[in-house]
Amino acid sequence: MTNIGPYERHALEYDEWFRGNQFAYESELRAVRDLLPREGTGVEIGVGTGRFAGELGIPLGVEPSKSMGDIARRRGIAVLRGVSEALPIRDGRFDFALMVTVLCFFDDAEAAFREAFRILKPGGSLVVAFIDRDSPIGKSYDDRKGESVYYRQATFRSAREVSALLTRAGFRALAFRQTIFRSPGEMDGAEPVREGYGEGGFVVVRAGKRAGPGVISIGC
Repeated sequence: MTNIGPYERHALEYDEWFRGNQFAYESELRAVRDLLPREGTGVEIGVGTGRFAGELGIPLGVEPSKSMGDIARRRGIAVLRGVSEALPIRDGRFDFALMVTVLCFFDDAEAAFREAFRILKPGGSLVVAFIDRDSPIGKSYDDRKGESVYYRQATFRSAREVSALLTRAGFRALAFRQTIFRSPGEMDGAEPVREGYGEGGFVVVRAGKRAGPGVISIGC
């Protein structure tokens, strides 16, 4: 995973962003909830400070940054220290896994998706929320990432690229939602959540691990 130094040093500032941009945070939560399975046991990969896991009722996360993980623990989340490309989790343990805005920091995104595939039960789901590089907001983030202490080393990807990576990792049945159509600083309320991608800067995709014979897939 890319250098976690900025997150070790600026964990509190990162966490405060969500408080200062409440409408954006609410919009992102709604988009994730729209595709997150409502039943089963889940884990957030790259749990950060626990802002999403805490609100979504996910009790366990994996996080490489000690500073970020400590804040997540204060929110009542159990945190395993580890990276997405080598998860400290046994095969087939979870019904679903969540990744929120961490894709752009992976050293090897396909390896991270293969690891997520490995830890899911047959019929399980991976839900990935990311900044769509091809959206207007995503293009702005990409153009100005050198100005950000967090995104300086980020590799933003388009929804089509993410789809291809998920498919190569073995996932099927992709479904998309999008939100954040204006800059967070311009919002006067939560943004709508729409199907598809291409306009919203924050895109969520749910991908399924095909169930074997006699196994029922978990839906939303």
